[in-house]
Amino acid sequence: MTRIGLLSDTHNYLDDTLLEHFEACDEIWHAGDFGSLAVADTLAAMKPLRGVYGNIDGPDIRRQYPEHLRFRCEEVEVWMTHIGGYPGRYSPQVKKEINQHPPALFICGHSHILKVMYDQKLQLLHLNPGAAGKQGWHQVRTLLRFSINGKRIEQLEVVELAGR
Repeated sequence: MTRIGLLSDTHNYLDDTLLEHFEACDEIWHAGDFGSLAVADTLAAMKPLRGVYGNIDGPDIRRQYPEHLRFRCEEVEVWMTHIGGYPGRYSPQVKKEINQHPPALFICGHSHILKVMYDQKLQLLHLNPGAAGKQGWHQVRTLLRFSINGKRIEQLEVVELAGR
């Protein structure tokens, strides 16, 4: 079993409370808009980090993290990108590929809106952890924790952090 801490849209903001939620995780995944390489470095020093760059991220982050990241975690195929849309409204950048080669788990950020949706048509779970940073219009900072156990995605938790 692999325990995952998932966040997005930190916009150069991390606090100790947020980091405490990842102590029991095996890996941290960041779905873009780190805001600075210092944020990525802090997370990577804590746990193994997988991430993608977001639209606000500069060249330093873009050199280290890809726009799209497809990988396997245990027996689950994962696709993470920053701007991906959601079931029924996938972004033009991913629409063709997701329809032709859907992963079991599709993760994106960007909207600052927490979403956990199952796409019946493509048979995939869509996760957007919302925004963990203070910039943006969201009122509550959020992240997700879950486990991957073989082919199963389990123990999904929404964590609400303090407001902006």
